Amino acid sequence: MIRSMTGYGKAMLETPQRKMTVEIKALNSKQADINTRLPWICKEKDMDIRNMAIRKLERGKIDLTISFDTMDGEQTPVINKNNVKSYFGQMKEISSELGINDDSGLLAIVMRLPDTLRTEKAELSDEEWTRIAGLTEEALAIADLYRLEEGRAMEKDLLKSVSAILSYLDKLCTVEGNRITRMREKLTATLAEAVGSENIDKNRFEQELIFYLEKLDINEEKVRLRKHCDYFLETMNGEGNHGKMLNFISQEMGREINTIGSKANDAAMQKLVVMMKDELEKIKELTLNIL
Repeated sequence: MIRSMTGYGKAMLETPQRKMTVEIKALNSKQADINTRLPWICKEKDMDIRNMAIRKLERGKIDLTISFDTMDGEQTPVINKNNVKSYFGQMKEISSELGINDDSGLLAIVMRLPDTLRTEKAELSDEEWTRIAGLTEEALAIADLYRLEEGRAMEKDLLKSVSAILSYLDKLCTVEGNRITRMREKLTATLAEAVGSENIDKNRFEQELIFYLEKLDINEEKVRLRKHCDYFLETMNGEGNHGKMLNFISQEMGREINTIGSKANDAAMQKLVVMMKDELEKIKELTLNIL
Protein backbone atom coordinates (compact mmCIF):
# COMPACT_ATOMS: atom_id res chain seq x y z
CA MET A 1 0.00 0.00 0.00
CA ILE A 2 1.47 3.34 -1.04
CA ARG A 3 1.14 6.66 0.78
CA SER A 4 1.01 10.13 -0.67
CA MET A 5 3.19 12.85 0.83
CA THR A 6 0.21 15.21 0.63
CA GLY A 7 -1.74 15.21 3.88
CA TYR A 8 -3.77 17.31 6.27
CA GLY A 9 -4.65 16.80 9.90
CA LYS A 10 -6.31 18.92 12.56
CA ALA A 11 -7.08 18.20 16.19
CA MET A 12 -8.67 20.43 18.86
CA LEU A 13 -9.02 20.27 22.64
CA GLU A 14 -10.92 22.58 24.97
CA THR A 15 -10.06 22.90 28.66
CA PRO A 16 -11.42 25.30 31.28
CA GLN A 17 -8.30 27.40 30.80
CA ARG A 18 -7.92 27.51 27.01
CA LYS A 19 -8.65 26.00 23.62
CA MET A 20 -5.73 24.24 21.88
CA THR A 21 -5.51 23.50 18.15
CA VAL A 22 -2.90 21.50 16.24
CA GLU A 23 -2.95 21.77 12.44
CA ILE A 24 -0.67 19.88 10.04
CA LYS A 25 -0.20 20.38 6.31
CA ALA A 26 2.16 18.16 4.30
CA LEU A 27 3.40 18.32 0.71
CA ASN A 28 6.01 16.39 -1.24
CA SER A 29 9.73 16.89 -0.65
CA LYS A 30 12.85 14.75 -1.07
CA GLN A 31 13.70 15.09 2.62
CA ALA A 32 11.93 15.91 5.88
CA ASP A 33 11.43 19.67 5.77
CA ILE A 34 9.51 20.64 8.92
CA ASN A 35 8.34 24.16 9.67
CA THR A 36 6.79 24.70 13.12
CA ARG A 37 4.75 27.66 14.36
CA LEU A 38 4.35 27.37 18.12
CA PRO A 39 3.14 29.57 20.99
CA TRP A 40 5.99 30.97 23.07
CA ILE A 41 5.08 28.64 25.92
CA CYS A 42 5.82 25.60 23.66
CA LYS A 43 9.12 26.80 22.20
CA GLU A 44 11.17 24.64 24.56
CA LYS A 45 9.41 21.55 23.15
CA ASP A 46 10.09 22.40 19.51
CA MET A 47 12.59 19.55 19.00
CA ASP A 48 10.28 17.00 20.65
CA ILE A 49 7.41 18.07 18.36
CA ARG A 50 9.66 17.83 15.28
CA ASN A 51 10.75 14.32 16.25
CA MET A 52 7.11 13.28 16.65
CA ALA A 53 6.38 14.55 13.13
CA ILE A 54 9.37 12.73 11.60
CA ARG A 55 8.52 9.44 13.30
CA LYS A 56 4.95 9.52 11.98
CA LEU A 57 5.25 11.20 8.57
CA GLU A 58 8.91 10.36 7.75
CA ARG A 59 9.47 12.93 5.01
CA GLY A 60 7.82 15.74 3.09
CA LYS A 61 7.39 19.49 3.45
CA ILE A 62 5.46 19.63 6.72
CA ASP A 63 3.91 22.74 8.27
CA LEU A 64 2.93 22.13 11.90
CA THR A 65 1.02 24.84 13.74
CA ILE A 66 -0.03 24.82 17.40
CA SER A 67 -2.27 27.67 18.55
CA PHE A 68 -3.91 28.61 21.86
CA ASP A 69 -6.71 30.98 22.69
CA THR A 70 -6.18 33.77 25.30
CA MET A 71 -4.40 32.26 28.28
CA ASP A 72 -6.13 33.84 31.27
CA GLY A 73 -3.87 36.90 31.26
CA GLU A 74 -0.65 34.90 30.98
CA GLN A 75 0.33 36.91 27.91
CA THR A 76 -1.07 40.30 29.03
CA PRO A 77 1.68 42.91 28.50
CA VAL A 78 2.73 45.05 31.47
CA ILE A 79 4.05 48.60 31.02
CA ASN A 80 7.65 48.93 32.14
CA LYS A 81 7.21 52.20 34.05
CA ASN A 82 10.88 52.81 34.76
CA ASN A 83 11.84 52.56 31.06
CA VAL A 84 8.91 54.74 29.99
CA LYS A 85 9.80 57.45 32.51
CA SER A 86 13.44 57.38 31.44
CA TYR A 87 12.57 57.54 27.74
CA PHE A 88 10.04 60.33 28.30
CA GLY A 89 12.48 62.41 30.34
CA GLN A 90 15.18 62.10 27.68
CA MET A 91 12.73 62.92 24.88
CA LYS A 92 11.46 65.98 26.78
CA GLU A 93 15.03 67.17 27.35
CA ILE A 94 15.83 66.79 23.65
CA SER A 95 12.60 68.66 22.74
CA SER A 96 13.55 71.51 25.04
CA GLU A 97 17.01 71.77 23.50
CA LEU A 98 15.46 71.85 20.03
CA GLY A 99 12.89 74.47 21.07
CA ILE A 100 9.91 72.13 20.68
CA ASN A 101 7.27 72.96 23.28
CA ASP A 102 4.56 70.51 22.24
CA ASP A 103 4.90 67.35 24.39
CA SER A 104 1.54 65.82 23.41
CA GLY A 105 2.99 63.30 20.96
CA LEU A 106 6.02 62.23 23.01
CA LEU A 107 4.27 59.49 24.96
CA ALA A 108 3.05 57.80 21.78
CA ILE A 109 6.61 57.83 20.42
CA VAL A 110 8.03 56.52 23.69
CA MET A 111 5.61 53.58 23.78
CA ARG A 112 6.97 52.37 20.44
CA LEU A 113 10.55 52.22 21.75
CA PRO A 114 12.13 48.90 22.88
CA ASP A 115 11.37 47.39 26.29
CA THR A 116 8.47 49.68 27.15
CA LEU A 117 6.30 46.58 27.51
CA ARG A 118 7.14 43.31 29.16
CA THR A 119 5.30 40.01 29.30
CA GLU A 120 5.26 37.79 32.34
CA LYS A 121 5.92 34.30 30.97
CA ALA A 122 4.60 31.16 32.61
CA GLU A 123 6.31 27.80 32.27
CA LEU A 124 4.75 24.83 30.49
CA SER A 125 3.57 22.32 33.08
CA ASP A 126 3.89 18.55 32.63
CA GLU A 127 0.11 18.26 32.47
CA GLU A 128 -0.09 20.89 29.70
CA TRP A 129 2.69 19.19 27.74
CA THR A 130 0.94 15.81 28.00
CA ARG A 131 -2.19 17.37 26.51
CA ILE A 132 -0.29 19.09 23.72
CA ALA A 133 1.72 15.95 22.88
CA GLY A 134 -1.45 13.84 22.76
CA LEU A 135 -3.18 16.41 20.55
CA THR A 136 -0.16 16.53 18.22
CA GLU A 137 -0.12 12.74 17.92
CA GLU A 138 -3.84 12.81 17.08
CA ALA A 139 -3.33 15.41 14.34
CA LEU A 140 -0.37 13.44 12.94
CA ALA A 141 -2.48 10.26 12.85
CA ILE A 142 -5.23 12.09 10.95
CA ALA A 143 -2.67 13.47 8.47
CA ASP A 144 -1.23 9.97 7.99
CA LEU A 145 -4.72 8.59 7.33
CA TYR A 146 -5.24 11.37 4.77
CA ARG A 147 -1.99 10.29 3.10
CA LEU A 148 -3.17 6.71 3.00
CA GLU A 149 -6.46 7.64 1.34
CA GLU A 150 -4.62 9.83 -1.16
CA GLY A 151 -2.26 6.92 -1.82
CA ARG A 152 -5.18 4.63 -2.69
CA ALA A 153 -6.33 7.08 -5.37
CA MET A 154 -2.77 7.40 -6.71
CA GLU A 155 -2.42 3.62 -6.77
CA LYS A 156 -5.39 3.34 -9.14
CA ASP A 157 -3.87 5.92 -11.49
CA LEU A 158 -0.46 4.20 -11.41
CA LEU A 159 -1.99 0.81 -12.11
CA LYS A 160 -3.92 2.30 -15.03
CA SER A 161 -0.80 3.87 -16.55
CA VAL A 162 1.40 0.78 -16.14
CA SER A 163 -1.35 -1.40 -17.65
CA ALA A 164 -1.57 1.03 -20.57
CA ILE A 165 2.20 0.77 -21.19
CA LEU A 166 2.00 -3.05 -21.17
CA SER A 167 -0.96 -2.86 -23.56
CA TYR A 168 0.99 -0.63 -25.95
CA LEU A 169 3.93 -3.02 -25.66
CA ASP A 170 1.71 -5.90 -26.79
CA LYS A 171 0.48 -3.79 -29.71
CA LEU A 172 4.09 -2.97 -30.52
CA CYS A 173 4.83 -6.66 -31.01
CA THR A 174 1.85 -6.89 -33.37
CA VAL A 175 2.74 -3.77 -35.35
CA GLU A 176 6.40 -4.76 -35.57
CA GLY A 177 5.50 -7.91 -37.52
CA ASN A 178 8.01 -8.48 -40.32
CA ARG A 179 9.67 -5.09 -39.89
CA ILE A 180 13.17 -6.55 -40.25
CA THR A 181 12.18 -8.36 -43.46
CA ARG A 182 10.70 -5.18 -44.89
CA MET A 183 13.82 -3.22 -44.04
CA ARG A 184 16.02 -5.91 -45.64
CA GLU A 185 14.02 -5.76 -48.85
CA LYS A 186 14.06 -1.96 -48.88
CA LEU A 187 17.84 -1.77 -48.41
CA THR A 188 18.42 -4.40 -51.08
CA ALA A 189 16.21 -2.55 -53.55
CA THR A 190 17.85 0.80 -52.76
CA LEU A 191 21.36 -0.56 -53.22
CA ALA A 192 20.45 -2.40 -56.42
CA GLU A 193 18.96 0.80 -57.82
CA ALA A 194 22.05 2.80 -56.87
CA VAL A 195 24.87 0.53 -58.15
CA GLY A 196 23.07 -2.25 -59.93
CA SER A 197 22.45 -5.75 -58.62
CA GLU A 198 25.28 -7.25 -60.70
CA ASN A 199 27.83 -5.01 -58.92
CA ILE A 200 26.84 -6.09 -55.39
CA ASP A 201 29.10 -8.41 -53.42
CA LYS A 202 26.43 -10.69 -51.97
CA ASN A 203 28.54 -12.05 -49.10
CA ARG A 204 29.81 -8.64 -48.01
CA PHE A 205 26.33 -7.19 -48.34
CA GLU A 206 24.83 -9.90 -46.12
CA GLN A 207 27.48 -9.36 -43.47
CA GLU A 208 26.90 -5.60 -43.38
CA LEU A 209 23.13 -6.09 -43.48
CA ILE A 210 23.12 -8.47 -40.52
CA PHE A 211 25.30 -6.08 -38.51
CA TYR A 212 22.98 -3.15 -39.34
CA LEU A 213 19.73 -5.01 -38.61
CA GLU A 214 21.04 -6.30 -35.28
CA LYS A 215 21.34 -2.70 -34.14
CA LEU A 216 17.64 -2.19 -34.87
CA ASP A 217 16.48 -5.27 -32.99
CA ILE A 218 14.33 -4.30 -29.97
CA ASN A 219 13.60 -7.70 -28.42
CA GLU A 220 15.92 -7.10 -25.44
CA GLU A 221 14.35 -3.69 -24.78
CA LYS A 222 10.85 -5.15 -24.89
CA VAL A 223 11.78 -7.89 -22.40
CA ARG A 224 13.45 -5.42 -20.02
CA LEU A 225 10.55 -2.97 -20.24
CA ARG A 226 8.06 -5.72 -19.36
CA LYS A 227 10.23 -6.79 -16.41
CA HIS A 228 10.48 -3.19 -15.19
CA CYS A 229 6.69 -2.85 -15.34
CA ASP A 230 6.24 -6.08 -13.39
CA TYR A 231 8.80 -4.96 -10.81
CA PHE A 232 7.06 -1.59 -10.51
CA LEU A 233 3.73 -3.27 -9.72
CA GLU A 234 5.40 -5.67 -7.28
CA THR A 235 7.11 -2.82 -5.45
CA MET A 236 3.95 -0.72 -5.40
CA ASN A 237 1.99 -3.53 -3.73
CA GLY A 238 4.73 -4.34 -1.22
CA GLU A 239 4.86 -3.34 2.43
CA GLY A 240 6.56 -0.13 3.47
CA ASN A 241 7.20 3.17 1.72
CA HIS A 242 8.91 2.89 -1.66
CA GLY A 243 8.42 6.27 -3.34
CA LYS A 244 12.10 6.71 -4.21
CA MET A 245 12.36 3.16 -5.51
CA LEU A 246 9.27 3.58 -7.71
CA ASN A 247 10.73 6.79 -9.13
CA PHE A 248 13.98 4.98 -9.93
CA ILE A 249 12.13 2.12 -11.67
CA SER A 250 10.14 4.62 -13.74
CA GLN A 251 13.44 6.12 -14.94
CA GLU A 252 14.58 2.67 -16.05
CA MET A 253 11.29 2.20 -17.89
CA GLY A 254 11.93 5.50 -19.63
CA ARG A 255 15.36 4.38 -20.84
CA GLU A 256 13.91 1.27 -22.49
CA ILE A 257 11.05 3.21 -24.11
CA ASN A 258 13.48 5.80 -25.48
CA THR A 259 15.73 3.08 -26.90
CA ILE A 260 12.76 1.40 -28.57
CA GLY A 261 11.80 4.74 -30.08
CA SER A 262 15.29 5.38 -31.44
CA LYS A 263 15.42 1.90 -33.03
CA ALA A 264 11.84 1.69 -34.29
CA ASN A 265 12.31 3.34 -37.70
CA ASP A 266 8.58 2.82 -38.26
CA ALA A 267 5.73 5.36 -38.05
CA ALA A 268 3.21 3.01 -36.40
CA MET A 269 5.77 1.92 -33.78
CA GLN A 270 6.80 5.52 -33.10
CA LYS A 271 3.18 6.40 -32.41
CA LEU A 272 2.95 3.65 -29.79
CA VAL A 273 6.24 4.83 -28.26
CA VAL A 274 4.84 8.36 -27.93
CA MET A 275 1.74 6.97 -26.17
CA MET A 276 3.95 4.98 -23.78
CA LYS A 277 5.97 8.12 -23.01
CA ASP A 278 2.76 9.98 -22.23
CA GLU A 279 1.75 7.34 -19.68
CA LEU A 280 5.27 7.29 -18.26
CA GLU A 281 5.16 11.05 -17.60
CA LYS A 282 2.00 10.52 -15.57
CA ILE A 283 3.78 7.81 -13.58
CA LYS A 284 6.84 10.01 -12.91
CA GLU A 285 4.68 12.89 -11.74
CA LEU A 286 2.83 10.64 -9.32
CA THR A 287 5.95 8.93 -7.95
CA LEU A 288 7.36 12.32 -6.94
CA ASN A 289 4.50 12.60 -4.42
CA ILE A 290 4.77 9.04 -3.06
CA LEU A 291 6.27 8.58 0.40
